[in-house]
Amino acid sequence: MKQGVHHIPYSETGFFSQLVADFLAEHPSIRPFYQYSPVKPDFEAAIRAKSTQPLDRELLVKALTVQYSQLEQDEQVKANIQLLGQADTYSVCTAHQPNIFTGYLYFICKILQTIKLAGELTAQFPGKHFVPVYYMGSEDADLDELGSIYLGNEKLTWKTDQAGAVGRMKTDGLQPMIDGIMKHVGYGPHAAELKEMLDEAYLHHENIQEATLYLVNRLFGRYGLVVLVPDTPLFKQQIKHVLKEELWQQSSYKVVSATTEKILQHHKVQASPREINLFYLQEGSRERIVKEGEVWKVLHTNVEFNEQSLKREIDEHPERFSPNVILRGILQETILPNIAFIGGGGEIAYWVELKALFGHHNVPYPVLLLRNSFLWVDKFSAERLQKLNISITEFFQETELLINSFVLKHTNANLVLKKEYDDIEILFAQMETKAKSIDVTLVASVNAELKKAMKSLGKIEHKFLRAEKKKFAWQSEQIRQLKARLFPGNSLQERRENFLPYYAEHGPAFFDRLLEALTPVTDKFCVITEEA
Repeated sequence: MKQGVHHIPYSETGFFSQLVADFLAEHPSIRPFYQYSPVKPDFEAAIRAKSTQPLDRELLVKALTVQYSQLEQDEQVKANIQLLGQADTYSVCTAHQPNIFTGYLYFICKILQTIKLAGELTAQFPGKHFVPVYYMGSEDADLDELGSIYLGNEKLTWKTDQAGAVGRMKTDGLQPMIDGIMKHVGYGPHAAELKEMLDEAYLHHENIQEATLYLVNRLFGRYGLVVLVPDTPLFKQQIKHVLKEELWQQSSYKVVSATTEKILQHHKVQASPREINLFYLQEGSRERIVKEGEVWKVLHTNVEFNEQSLKREIDEHPERFSPNVILRGILQETILPNIAFIGGGGEIAYWVELKALFGHHNVPYPVLLLRNSFLWVDKFSAERLQKLNISITEFFQETELLINSFVLKHTNANLVLKKEYDDIEILFAQMETKAKSIDVTLVASVNAELKKAMKSLGKIEHKFLRAEKKKFAWQSEQIRQLKARLFPGNSLQERRENFLPYYAEHGPAFFDRLLEALTPVTDKFCVITEEA
């Protein structure tokens, strides 16, 4: 099976924020808030900066070895974990919450982009090694976001009354969802393999982060991807000094607030800092920490600390303290020898708030890259596009605008009344001249009548188009169906669909095809067209 690949500038898709467009264009309104160019990054400078940061590589290897001890590992994963212990090894990282069954397609894309960039950097810098890392945001507590997937037009949701960090939730009650998944994808040539994988991940592992670790390793271990679960004492103890400063001095609130005030002059702010940007993790809960007088309280619980007991808690149980988005990156970049971080538009929006905070904590700020976005045009859709003689680029328009353009392009009738508009303007220009010669106050009346005439002509033009569209009813319906297929829910395919149907159809080769098509550093949207 062959595929065609072409690219569209993000700014021309209509699906990305102005901040993302300005970030890629390095516009002066946002450029001061990140370190390296996102389209021509200086990786060599990022490597130099990271090489000066003290890192506990021995602890990193130890923690990852423990984490992987119960998993069957690809040899390349084993090798990459050991490489992370060497001073000439750096990581390329993406992060995401443990959405059940991986959530949206862009989860897959972020990981593949990370893998490809690590490979390209290894070739670009002989003598150095680059390891792709998926950093699991398993402490996220938003089950409404993480607990559902879409297959076709059906939303499948995990029915559970558990609360707290999703990664720590027990995998109980996921069998019905797996059954529902197989009703959708059970016909595919790789369906049996897929079912065995999902069963093993979600029915034979205790919690969601262990299930996600298994599944992501099973899918991407052959590429050498290393999965890092930060919810462990070994990792959290590395930022105990950050935790203490946050709880006693609230420095991140002051530093980030100063940045967000500047960003707000041109853009919306993605994440607003709190006075304390930490949660307290317990079984079944993840609640904010607030300070009241000389006491630190955990909201919606009976847990509270004085100065002495809080210091003891941090020293003995740092894993119970969970950073929010303001501090999460500090933990990530303290653990890893990381030089590049790949994130979506929302992640870019809050990472640009953090550059000054990284400087405050003496943590090098990485190369910040927008994740790749792609549209997969299957063979059926490609054939329909060809029959309709419409380019995929045109499909980024709104549906009715697309249909109007199609009708205007293919009709034999003259639906655009350009000559009539010109004639009316000439007529009213003559009347305006005559009005001025009679009484200058009449000019306003002439102009008012011109506006009415133009509006009436527009209504007639619209009726002409509507009548002509009836002759293209079949093609219009085909366009609507194709638009719904390629842009489900009027959104990008990657923001709605899941990888499962694609895997059931193509197996691991689906990832190979994406990997081949993706460009790790780019300012363009990728369209991948399946060909016979």
